[in-house]
Amino acid sequence: MTQPVVTLDSVSKSFDGETAVENISLSIEDGEFITLLGPSGCGKTTILRILGGFEESDSGAVKLDGRSVKGVPPESRAVNTVFQSYALFPHMNVFDNVAFGLRIAGMGEADVRRTVDEALRLVCLESMGRRMPKELSGGQQQRVAIARAIVNKPRVLLLDEPLSALDYRLRKQMQKELKELQRTLDITFVLVTHDQEEAFSMSDRVVVMNDGHIEQVGTPREIYEEPANLYVARFVGEINVLDGTVTGRRGESYTAEVEGASVLVKARREFADGDRVHVLLRPEDFRVEVMKDLEESPDLADKFAKALLKGTVDGTCYRGATYDVDITLDDGKRILVTEFFDEDSETLYFHAGDRVAVGWFEGWEVVLPHEG
Repeated sequence: MTQPVVTLDSVSKSFDGETAVENISLSIEDGEFITLLGPSGCGKTTILRILGGFEESDSGAVKLDGRSVKGVPPESRAVNTVFQSYALFPHMNVFDNVAFGLRIAGMGEADVRRTVDEALRLVCLESMGRRMPKELSGGQQQRVAIARAIVNKPRVLLLDEPLSALDYRLRKQMQKELKELQRTLDITFVLVTHDQEEAFSMSDRVVVMNDGHIEQVGTPREIYEEPANLYVARFVGEINVLDGTVTGRRGESYTAEVEGASVLVKARREFADGDRVHVLLRPEDFRVEVMKDLEESPDLADKFAKALLKGTVDGTCYRGATYDVDITLDDGKRILVTEFFDEDSETLYFHAGDRVAVGWFEGWEVVLPHEG
């Protein structure tokens, strides 16, 4: 088994008596694109600053390629950082900004030119070496900051919310370019963001953080489809949380009373009769039919799972290829369902006031212990 390029072992850090991160342990593999995801104040930037050498941990160990970096200053680590503000030198042109670190390290001018030209080519700025930072767009400034960070081929590149200042269209474009660049360079990238979509679109693994702790580590698909707890489930997209009680076992499944209906669910952990649970379903997991259609076509009910929760449509919201359907179940629980829009139809299938049956295919749900 290969040695991780970065290892954090029981790392903690406080500022003025306030805990920023506590007992963080994490291994990052060589060539991996990993994202620290969480809200402001959860500790993700503190971890990035500890890795970069801008902060020292109060306790625990930080290792790069198996060696402790305790007391090693930022400039002596094989780690570079792209800051949210880009931090370009305004009095230097693009070429000199990128060349700055190489010249400080004593590289010969011929090698500097060759190395900088290659870095600018990688970020598609090969023709802009003579421009000043103020003459560049936000996206171009960000590319310069990335070129400056990768020019000396660090073992790890740290990115502190580098896309937050860009507009939506440019941000989406840069997400693709960053991932392609990471694959080309085969450098370990550690990204900090609060944007779930950004994290999922680029990352090999995502670290979901909350209040200085790691809640879950996994692939984007694992985080989305198998959340470890309610916090993760709610942070990474819309989720419907149904309340239930386990009533028995049937093979590999459990029977449960969920929002007033008897249902069959599958769980990845053990439960006992009487245990209160949360049954989690994404809006796209539900299948909905108008009650009168079910009554007129009994075979249609066979397409549903064992669960059939009844309710009333409150309203719909058109979103292009899909539309959201707000439904209040008969016990008062409100849920959100995402339906695909049939472009051949002139109207939406569901309308406010429709009586509907809501179901899902067994195994699509996530069952967690009730959190009170």
